[in-house]
Amino acid sequence: MAMNHEPMTELIVLRHGETWWNVEGRLQGHLDSGLSLLGVLQAEAIARRLGQERFAGLYSSDLGRALQTAEPIARATGLAIMTDSRLRERNLGFFQGLTMAEILERFPDDHRRFVSGEPDHVVPGGESGRQRYERTVTCVNEIAARHAGERVLIVTHGGVLSGLLRRALGVDLAIPLSYRLFNATINTFFVRQGAWKLGSWGDIHHLRDIGTIEAGAEANA
Repeated sequence: MAMNHEPMTELIVLRHGETWWNVEGRLQGHLDSGLSLLGVLQAEAIARRLGQERFAGLYSSDLGRALQTAEPIARATGLAIMTDSRLRERNLGFFQGLTMAEILERFPDDHRRFVSGEPDHVVPGGESGRQRYERTVTCVNEIAARHAGERVLIVTHGGVLSGLLRRALGVDLAIPLSYRLFNATINTFFVRQGAWKLGSWGDIHHLRDIGTIEAGAEANA
């Protein structure tokens, strides 16, 4: 049997630091509210932890909260930030900027379908979970192929990480997942020719001295 000798890529995928809208429970999607004071400390803590390690590249969602998290990492590692809009959180359309209670009041049917996790439900003015999954996994596969055998940093969002977890574990989008995910977590995946393995999930050791919060709904990320 022929053996696959192509080297494996290690992806270190980070969730952005806490934002003011995370604190208020407002869904962000493609909008931004900026990192909270705790979020800034979380980003700096990630930078301190990763600053002495070597990586081949630093990629980030082009949304402000991800970039604000990536900037201290770039300073600590000496890497330039390469942005890609495909690493964005799900476009939540008319839901953006609202709390879940406000969405229930204004869009009751879409709220029901959203919280049930229907993968093909398109949020009014936005996109479906499947659409987000397909664009983000395609993007990350391209990054992995570009850096075969290397270690790469990616700064992105909670919903994106949920999709990457599903890809690594082979969990269908229609099957509910139950997991814990904090802001500013470090998560690792290994990819070779489109085959994925999960390395670690939800590492927050670097946050133990500054505190953190637990994520709410994945789209609040």
